Amino acid sequence: MTELVATTPGVLPLPDWAKDRLGSLKGHQKEDLVDGDEGAEITDVYDEARAAVADWQTTAGLHRVGEGQLRWDDMLAHPLCVHDAVETRGIVRYYDNNNFYREPVVSGELTFDGDLADDLDAFVAMANAPESVQAVVPGPYSLADLATDEFYGDEAAFLDAIANFLAGEVRAFPDVETVFVLEPSLVTAPPNDDLAERASEALDSVADATSADVVVQTYWGALTEKVHAHVLDADVDAVGYDFVTNHEDNLYNINEYGTKDDIALGLVDGQNTLVEDPEKVAERVAWVESNVPAADFETTYLTTNTELFYLPVNRTKAKFEALAEGAALAEADA
Repeated sequence: MTELVATTPGVLPLPDWAKDRLGSLKGHQKEDLVDGDEGAEITDVYDEARAAVADWQTTAGLHRVGEGQLRWDDMLAHPLCVHDAVETRGIVRYYDNNNFYREPVVSGELTFDGDLADDLDAFVAMANAPESVQAVVPGPYSLADLATDEFYGDEAAFLDAIANFLAGEVRAFPDVETVFVLEPSLVTAPPNDDLAERASEALDSVADATSADVVVQTYWGALTEKVHAHVLDADVDAVGYDFVTNHEDNLYNINEYGTKDDIALGLVDGQNTLVEDPEKVAERVAWVESNVPAADFETTYLTTNTELFYLPVNRTKAKFEALAEGAALAEADA
């Protein structure tokens, strides 16, 4: 019987009180966003906010708990936007939605930074630190897609550099249960055949940097058949499929080409304030299982299809509860 693990791909909304306090301390302009050199007052707010989002997740009953990526003012572009070898320029639309990030322009060598590990270290050091911690990183292909290269010279070399940079960051992580690698650009801007193979190798670099289970979360549609095949070649433990946006093509990929021994199912809408009933979540689990008759997954992650920072806090908490309760219902019905 598969183990059902309720979790999310992270990037959570800040608590409202934290938004207010940070607005006073940081300001609201582009130049006031996180740059890696925040003072003690700002750091203390983020520490308190991490404790709060940990409580949201554990209270709801999620099986994996993340630190929320609360400092990621630039969403998935964050690790580059705080790097010394990167200049942030104009404001760019974040995929096809109404959020924006600073364009990270890489103008020097991407050496080890440690920003992501510092956040995780602060998280596991909290008094209410969860037992099962989940880390979240941008996928190398998506991070390269969101950035501009003015140093490495071509897209293959740039992707390799991003992968090596992320691997170094992941290698510095404290012990965690899982690492979710977020790769929406593999769907929204699929690589050509040559670059798709390199994208798979880039995922290898990140996965090889940790002993944790690695889940590649894809969303905003379905992978093309060739890109899906290359992702399956990567040495990762699970691939995540967005069953909110496109269940038919994702189901086709799984049945036609197989998948990993573990799977992540994006069953709850991470961008819509409408909250799914736990019964609906359990029904969706059963639907996937009944429509993938040849598969016998060791672990099935039940998650939102996308990050959750789009939603207000009350809806985010409700989505957590729907996932956790849905997982319990699905397990009882199995």
